[in-house]
Amino acid sequence: MSDSKLSFWKTPSGWAALGLIAAASYFLFFEHGEHVWPYLPYLILLLCPFIHFFMHGSHGHGHHDGEQRKTEEAQMTFTEERQQKTTTNMEEKR
Repeated sequence: MSDSKLSFWKTPSGWAALGLIAAASYFLFFEHGEHVWPYLPYLILLLCPFIHFFMHGSHGHGHHDGEQRKTEEAQMTFTEERQQKTTTNMEEKR
């Protein structure tokens, strides 16, 4: 078994949630369509922030540890070089 975590939608609970969403959508649009159709443009606009929020999970956010380490290493190297120059300058002045 691999260590990677399965997506929620690929689990049995995810499939059940998809089924419930499909059933709710069917009844909402076909049984109560006359109440939904006038507001459909607004519903699509309201859906955009949710899509934006939930879709960012698959873009690899949270994997910035390597970049942060590189930045810290570069900062440490810069600090060490600066300390070395300061020490060298102090020795030359003596």
